[in-house]
Amino acid sequence: MKLYYLPGACPLASHIVLAWTGKSYSLQSVSRTELKESAFLALNPLGAVPVLVDGDLVLTQSSAILEYLAEIAPEAALIGDTPAERAETRRWLALINADIHRNFGMIFGVQGYAQSESAQAELKSNAAKKLRSFFKIVDQQLEAKDWLTGTRSIADPYLYTVLRWANALKIDLSGFDNLRRFSATIEKDAGVQKALGEQGLS
Repeated sequence: MKLYYLPGACPLASHIVLAWTGKSYSLQSVSRTELKESAFLALNPLGAVPVLVDGDLVLTQSSAILEYLAEIAPEAALIGDTPAERAETRRWLALINADIHRNFGMIFGVQGYAQSESAQAELKSNAAKKLRSFFKIVDQQLEAKDWLTGTRSIADPYLYTVLRWANALKIDLSGFDNLRRFSATIEKDAGVQKALGEQGLS
């Protein structure tokens, strides 16, 4: 398997899960310029990472890649055994992917949503407020839990990744002690450390 990634971007979640599966993989770092070149666009016409290549399969979109990795490595127990457990994992994965990540996208790519400096500042401010409201829900979910669903799942590395973004952008997460505890705990994980090291982030 080969994972195409930008260091620190959302493919970090897939990278961590790859490490957790114990399966062999290779990595290809892609620059923002390379994302728009024909060679990469042949893999993903959206010009975005992650891209996972496994034999003849070329898979894009973080949530799809994460679920695929969980399914090909059932021994890692990263999605749940029962329909209810799998639905719970997908619920938190969806919140991170569709709500939290999307609002970060408005901050990182603000020029695509607003042109004037005042409009961009307003958009960033509003997105940061939305992010705090989402993170509050996640913080409550982590009460008395080490992992989002109670057991380690594919949702946890994605949460860790967006929390890294929140810290980098100084999003207000004051009072969210469970999120701080989660970050400190998962960052000690061997698979997380492996992925951080391989992306030059440790």
